[in-house]
Amino acid sequence: MLVIRPITKADLPALMMCADESGHGFTSLPVNEEILSNRIAHSVESFNKDVTAPGPEGYLMVAEDTETGEIAGTTALEAAVGLDNPFYTYHLSTLVHNSHHLDVHKVLKVLTFGNDYTGVSELCTLFLRPQWRQGLNGKLLSKCRFLMLAEHSHRFSDTVIAEMRGVSDEQGNSPFWEWLKEHFFSIDFVEADYLTGIGKKEFIADLMPKLPIYVNLLSKDAQAVIGQVHDNTRPALKLLEAEGFVNRGYVDIFDAGPTVECDLRHIESVRASQRCTVEIGEHHSSHNYIISNTRFAGFRATVGKAALDGERNLAIISPEMAKVLEVKNGDQVRLIAQ
Repeated sequence: MLVIRPITKADLPALMMCADESGHGFTSLPVNEEILSNRIAHSVESFNKDVTAPGPEGYLMVAEDTETGEIAGTTALEAAVGLDNPFYTYHLSTLVHNSHHLDVHKVLKVLTFGNDYTGVSELCTLFLRPQWRQGLNGKLLSKCRFLMLAEHSHRFSDTVIAEMRGVSDEQGNSPFWEWLKEHFFSIDFVEADYLTGIGKKEFIADLMPKLPIYVNLLSKDAQAVIGQVHDNTRPALKLLEAEGFVNRGYVDIFDAGPTVECDLRHIESVRASQRCTVEIGEHHSSHNYIISNTRFAGFRATVGKAALDGERNLAIISPEMAKVLEVKNGDQVRLIAQ
């Protein structure tokens, strides 16, 4: 059984392992022990901070195998992006060039550089190690965050986004970045991505073109990947789309992967989640649920079978699940049917 819990300083070696395994394009997990150690410290501080409105808090969690103690993956939420470090995007929009005199009508796509998502909350750092990519583990890692958003909404923005990894090859080469590199930069995609991951974003403001870029001036390869996702990211995008997330034309400035968004209140799992009272006991239900306790600093979430008693608003869970969630009879849990 996997349990989702806030990260601790003792998890640094496991987080380094996840960073190494995650590969190119995973900006939020740079292979840098100092940066990851600082991120853990920031998360510990954020979880223990008493807040009334979203700020620069970052909540990093790990999935722990309760049988072996191994860390199976990571998942995280940023309360409000762009407050400490700029959060840059390109926005893909349409321009019309029209001349009645010449009878010329052109519809053109342009990319505009900006910070439109400053202050919104972000789903990020979702990584599940290969040996645990089975069953409902992936859904647990993703959807546990919706239980947190539903239960502790005052800590988050009304808008929630997620950046999807764009197209790149096994060596980390991005067709979109190759065009930018040729005309504006002199560093490889992997280096640019790494610098962003460790917070060194000054080069973006210094070198990135500020005026809109006409898409038809890009190489054909670069044009083809705008708004497209890496093959490994397709399942995550499909899950978010089922939750109500949509792309409104925003893409990553390095690999042109889409950024999707949804109003917190309209996320399907937030709307469908239920708050129930715990009853510990044996049951014969075959229905699976992603379940969390209702604490914050002591947040715990897992997935497994439970029985609901709608009349008494009870969630009947096994003693094993109660131990994992650190709840007792009469406590509250929040859950989503799977």
